[in-house]
Amino acid sequence: MKSLLKTATAGTITGAVTGSFLHYRYGSPWLLALAITLGTIAYHLTIRLLVGGAVNFVMRNHADYHKKWYQLRPHEERLYGFLRVKQWKGKLPAYEPEWFSPRKHTFDEIAQAMCQSEIVHEINVILSFLPMLASVWFGSFGVFCATSVAAACIDMLFVIVQRYNRPRIVSLAERQKGRSKTPQSV
Repeated sequence: MKSLLKTATAGTITGAVTGSFLHYRYGSPWLLALAITLGTIAYHLTIRLLVGGAVNFVMRNHADYHKKWYQLRPHEERLYGFLRVKQWKGKLPAYEPEWFSPRKHTFDEIAQAMCQSEIVHEINVILSFLPMLASVWFGSFGVFCATSVAAACIDMLFVIVQRYNRPRIVSLAERQKGRSKTPQSV
């Protein structure tokens, strides 16, 4: 997933620059729309890489998953049932799947990585709407709005999955901690 995201980011940046140059050269409104669309997608992909890197630099997969921010709200379980999260959650890719592997990490570490991932995607949801400001200069509000809403919705899927899965992982982490504190029989 990591290499795909980086390749897609480089490709959309290249396409946006090329489309902009061709629009400048030939003045085609279709080339402008293509450049704006690719530029906006490039922004969304780039910001995800930058936010993920910055949050990882600061948090290093260490979070207190007992904090109120990470706790489920009373309505969330009903919402997740309505959205049928259990049926589709496994279809979403992970940028760093090894962070969530019980073979490589304790459940405590996985729960902390889930908190970090949630924060990254929540920041991305907010930043998804910044490109709409560019419509002041470029017009094409519909393109900016559509890509912003689509990007925010995609990130919300990841937030939902992290919040849906975390209570089970925290429960496993607490049991795992309890086992490690009990004295071993001789």
